[in-house]
Amino acid sequence: MSTNRPIVLSIAGFDPTAGAGVLADIKTFEQHQVTGFAITTGNTIQTENEFFEIEWTDLSFVIRSIETLFQNYKIKAVKIGIVPSLDYLNQILSAIKLVSPTTQIVWDPVLKSTTAFEFINMDDQLDLYKILSKIDLITPNYNEAQILFPGFISNQLSLKNEIPTSVLLKGGHNPSEIGTDRLLLKDEVIDLLPSNKKCFEKHGSGCVLSSAITAHLALNYPLIKSCKNAKTYIEKYLSSTSNLIGYHYVP
Repeated sequence: MSTNRPIVLSIAGFDPTAGAGVLADIKTFEQHQVTGFAITTGNTIQTENEFFEIEWTDLSFVIRSIETLFQNYKIKAVKIGIVPSLDYLNQILSAIKLVSPTTQIVWDPVLKSTTAFEFINMDDQLDLYKILSKIDLITPNYNEAQILFPGFISNQLSLKNEIPTSVLLKGGHNPSEIGTDRLLLKDEVIDLLPSNKKCFEKHGSGCVLSSAITAHLALNYPLIKSCKNAKTYIEKYLSSTSNLIGYHYVP
């Protein structure tokens, strides 16, 4: 395959409404002029308003898909979405690192649907930090951060020193500053303030934000600039319609 565009891979769920999961990621990748590939971790039955069920993809099938794509293409960045367990995630990460150690990885830790369907089993949380050391950025919202790292919301700066990756704490559920995202790096904390006040809640907005960041990383933007650019993109997406499914625009 000959292309001037970097290749970006989404490993996430399939949402038939295309508001979230691999379809939303591919839409976002295309708008950022990167070539989007996808591997599904699960097939869902849902609308933009309600989640009904998911059928998980067998892990061995996902691993074989990863191996096939990486053996045939140079993939610069990977965005990972819903997974059923931390072990499932860890094996995906190990497969990627084995074939392409320099590929950047963003994980959007979707732990629950908006209708409270739980995706991931957190019983194996003791291995979480070891797993996170294989990831370049995670993008939890406030609720997800509290599940992943109990006490993180009230002690962000102290606990960040223990977390072996960068964290973009999404501000959509920020009780004091709605819309302010916080990027926690090893030696720096950067607040990304909202610039567009006319935003509406969207199904899958976290998927769009994380895939926009991944696309910018593949385009060789530094992490801070990638997050800032992606925030501009997601604000356009959030303001595009007043309902739960938005429109994508060329950034």
